[in-house]
Amino acid sequence: MRFLYSLLAITIIIIISSLSSCRKDFSTVPSFGKLQFSKDTVFLDTIFTNIGSATYNLKVYNRSSKAITIPEIKLKNGVSSNYRLNVDGVPGKEFQNVDILAKDSIFIFVETTIDFNNVPDPLYTDQILFDNGENEQDVDLVTLVQDANFIFPSKNSMGIETLVIDGKQTEIQGRFLTDSELTFTDEKPYVIYGYVAVPSDKTLTIEAGAKIHFHRNSGLIIDKKATLKANGTLDNKITFEGDRLEHSFSNIPGQWGTIWMRAGSDNSELNHAIIKNGIIGVLVDSIGSNTNPTLSIKNTEIYNNSSYGILGRQANILGENLVIGNTGQASLAATIGGTYNFTHCTFANYWVNSFRDLPAVVVNNHFTYTNSANQEITETRDLHAANFINCIIEGNNNVEFVLDKVDGSSFNYMIENSMIQFEDPNNTFANNNELDFNDASHYQNIILNGTPNFRDVNKNDFIIGTESDAINKAKATSISLDILGTNRSINPDLGAYQHITF
Repeated sequence: MRFLYSLLAITIIIIISSLSSCRKDFSTVPSFGKLQFSKDTVFLDTIFTNIGSATYNLKVYNRSSKAITIPEIKLKNGVSSNYRLNVDGVPGKEFQNVDILAKDSIFIFVETTIDFNNVPDPLYTDQILFDNGENEQDVDLVTLVQDANFIFPSKNSMGIETLVIDGKQTEIQGRFLTDSELTFTDEKPYVIYGYVAVPSDKTLTIEAGAKIHFHRNSGLIIDKKATLKANGTLDNKITFEGDRLEHSFSNIPGQWGTIWMRAGSDNSELNHAIIKNGIIGVLVDSIGSNTNPTLSIKNTEIYNNSSYGILGRQANILGENLVIGNTGQASLAATIGGTYNFTHCTFANYWVNSFRDLPAVVVNNHFTYTNSANQEITETRDLHAANFINCIIEGNNNVEFVLDKVDGSSFNYMIENSMIQFEDPNNTFANNNELDFNDASHYQNIILNGTPNFRDVNKNDFIIGTESDAINKAKATSISLDILGTNRSINPDLGAYQHITF
C-alpha cells in the first residue's frame, strides 16, 4: 500500500510540474511594429478548384532584445477567407496575444482550398495582418486557382466504384468513360481520380493543347479494341502529369499510375505529347499484329517516371522523334517478344534518386512465372523485330543497352547508325552473342561510348551540343524534321534533336 501511495504522489508531482512548465513565466512588452518576415509575399502556386494546396510556411522574427506580445494576428478577409493558418502550432484564422521571445521567431503555416466558382478573380489574394493601428504590418498571400473538368468514380454505400475488366470485377478504383466524355479539349484541364477506361470499340480523342492531370493511384486505360488518338502540335503539346501544380511537385516521380494499353487495343497514337512524373509512362500490353503498330508514338517526351518510361509486353510499338529521359528502372523495356521499331529516338537515363539496376534500354523475348507446383517456369515469345535506327542510348551506368535472349523463339534485331553506352570491364556480357557489336549482320555504323554532349541531363534536357559525337552520323530517312521542327534533310544527327550551340 505504501508503494501505491508513493507512486501516486510521484504521478501528482509530474502532472503539477508539467502544468507549471506550460505557464508563461516571462514578461513581455507590446509589439511595436518592428517584426521581420522570411518573405513579404507567400505565393501558394497554382491549385485546382476544390483541391487543397500544399502547406507553405512563413517565419516571423522578433529581432529586438525584449520578449514581445503581438496583440492580434488575423487574415484580412476574416473568417470568410479561403486561407487557413496555423500560428506556432495553433490552427485558426484569428489569434490574440501571441508571444515571441527576444531574438526568437515563430512559424506560421498557410494552406488553402478554393472553389473557382465562388471567387470573382482566379488570382485569389489575402493578407496576414500583424497588430493594428500604427503598428500594423502585413504579409500578402497569393494563389492562382484553375477551373477544371473532374472525372472520378461514383461512391455508394458499398464503397468507391471499381472497374469491370474482361467481365470480372477488379479492385481498380475507376470507371469507363461515357460517349459524351470521349473527346478531351484544351478549354479546361482534366483532373482524373482513379483509372478512367476507354470502352471496347470506342476511341478517346485528345485534342492539341489538352492538359490531363492524374491524382495519386490514377491513370488511363485503353481497353480491348479501344483506341487512343492524342495528337498535339509543336506549339500545343498534350500534357499528362500529376494533379499537384505547385512548383515543388514539378519533378517528383511516382505521383500517378500509367497510361495502360491493354492486350487487344489497337491503332493508338501519341504525337507531340509530354508524359511525366508517373510510375510507368506508357504500359503497352497489346499483342497486336506484326505489321500495324498497337502504338505509334512520335515527337513525344517521357520524363521522370519512377519505374519505366515505356514498358512493352509482347507489343508492337513504333517510335519516332521520341525522348525518354530519367526513370527509376529502364527508359525503354521491350519485353516478352513483339515488334519494336524506333528511329531518331533518344533514350537517356541519368536517374539519381535511387539505385537503378536496369539499363536505359532492355529487350528480351521471355517471361518467368511460378506454376501451381511452385516450379519456376520460363516461356519465350517471338521477337519479330527490335530495330533501332539513328538512336542515342546513353546514361550514367556502364551498360545502358542489353539484349536478353532465351532460346526457344525467334530473336530478330538490327541496330544502325546509333550511339550506345556500353562498357563491360568485368566481361559480364562476354558470352552474350547478341551484344557482339562487330557483328555486321546486326550492327552497322555504331558509336560505342561516344560523347553525346547533352545540354543538362539533370533537367531532362537532351538537346545535343556542338561537341557531340552524334553530329552528322545519322542515315537519311523520311523523318525530315526533328522533335523541335528543325530540318534534318541534310546531314542529320543521331537522336531526336539536331545539335545546337549552347
